[in-house]
Amino acid sequence: MGAQEPRSAGELLDIVDGQDRVVGQATRAEAYARRLTHRCVFVLARTGDGRLFVHRRTAQKLVFPSRYDMFVGGVVGAGETYHDAALREAEEELGVSGLPAPQPLFTFLYETPEHSWFSALYEVRCDGPVDPQVEEVAWHAFLTEDEIAARLGEWDWVPDGLQAWHRYQAWRSQHG
Repeated sequence: MGAQEPRSAGELLDIVDGQDRVVGQATRAEAYARRLTHRCVFVLARTGDGRLFVHRRTAQKLVFPSRYDMFVGGVVGAGETYHDAALREAEEELGVSGLPAPQPLFTFLYETPEHSWFSALYEVRCDGPVDPQVEEVAWHAFLTEDEIAARLGEWDWVPDGLQAWHRYQAWRSQHG
């Protein structure tokens, strides 16, 4: 990657083993290039009336550019906890401050031939106006779950977010 490499590509991440234990550190770019397992957070930002923040990622994103996502979130930095990353990422991506602590729901390992990350899924209440980061978000809206369901087969969704969404739906059917 050259001079146009996204600023976040140099961010230092904890690399983890199959039990989510830290075994080293690498830059985000190196973790992606070498398929090193690291940590990520997925946060559902929900309004009081149940609508969810949905957005299309910018074309400059390092992973899954220009795709839709129903989660805000991202990688967990080196030495950072899932909880701290969930709040930081939600506030950064939504462009707000003072959100309540995101509530943890469950974790899972996302693995494909290209990617591998432990994922912690959270939910946070966001009722105020949002001002999403222009570097992260090309388009956004608050949609109902029915509106999201209607677009699952129409829009090009990020694959990790889509897997997290299906896991969330299954988790919710078991946990109410």
